[in-house]
Amino acid sequence: MTTPRLRNPYLVFLGDAFSDLDAKTGHGVAWWTPEDCVGQLRYANCRADTGLPDMDIRQAVRAGARSLLIGVAPTGGAIKADWISTLAAALEAGLDVISGMHTPLESVPRLANAAARSGQRLVNLRVPPEDIPIATGRPRSGMRLLTVGTDCAVGKKYTALSLHRALRVAGRRATFRATGQTGIMIAGEGIPIDAVVADFVAGAAELLSPDNSEGHWDVIEGQGSLFHPAYAAVTLGLVHGSQPDALVLCHQAGRTTIDDYPDYPIPPWRECIRRYEEAAQLTNPRVRCIGLSINTGHLSENARLDVLQAAADETGLPAVDPIASGVEALLEVLPEVEAINT
Repeated sequence: MTTPRLRNPYLVFLGDAFSDLDAKTGHGVAWWTPEDCVGQLRYANCRADTGLPDMDIRQAVRAGARSLLIGVAPTGGAIKADWISTLAAALEAGLDVISGMHTPLESVPRLANAAARSGQRLVNLRVPPEDIPIATGRPRSGMRLLTVGTDCAVGKKYTALSLHRALRVAGRRATFRATGQTGIMIAGEGIPIDAVVADFVAGAAELLSPDNSEGHWDVIEGQGSLFHPAYAAVTLGLVHGSQPDALVLCHQAGRTTIDDYPDYPIPPWRECIRRYEEAAQLTNPRVRCIGLSINTGHLSENARLDVLQAAADETGLPAVDPIASGVEALLEVLPEVEAINT
């Protein structure tokens, strides 16, 4: 895996993001690597806020910024025409521009010209490595945990990062494996799974989490959802190629249908777990779901506790909010998984 070196600190560009969900990339980078950020750049109609100081390009350069990082993640991953003048101005001010969009930055003539004049880089992170092999299905050494979701944008990345951090704090050997643009920005490496040709998605997942030492955990960032009418395919390929020993089901409290797809209800938690385990058993018959991670950030403490207790009662598994309550209850189950797989 070869990921371009990113020059930090960053000015996080939020532009005209309609909501915090649209700015999930900016939020992720600001939350997990605040030391790498000097501020955020928002248009007057922006409704998102990472909590970083508001700055324009000149202020960010004076504060030491070396790159403008696009923190917006619109559906379809296209560069919006309204952004181009700002991105070009950043290049001309001496900043690299970092993008996780599907649209290559250099395909926009004004940006290509500005980069050529300034000598600054256009860094595209949603570019998979060349020559990805097809999956072998061969069992690999080491242990793997994959976060999976009832829907998109329910906390799979935050859960994986929280588990990785908790494992390291506990003195365990673990590696976070990024599969999306935000995760790659945070980790500095990874494979953008949703940019891989369909036949090679499982092979990319194998490449991402190779053989490792006994007791080492690869904590793999999930993508999409088996229950999403548009993005289930990338989820299934990632599930098969990851060969997870453990799954953590992630959910947004209160969400009952797939976001923006009101005709697609989210199945009950036990049904979600059954179907994920069934899919994962193709390449790892011993896989098991070890618990649930539920985003309850919009709830009161009492409501949060009620939701987590209800999930635990329904499934018989520990349920946590990784930000509000930590993930230690999930880590307590891992020795059981290790015993089954060694």
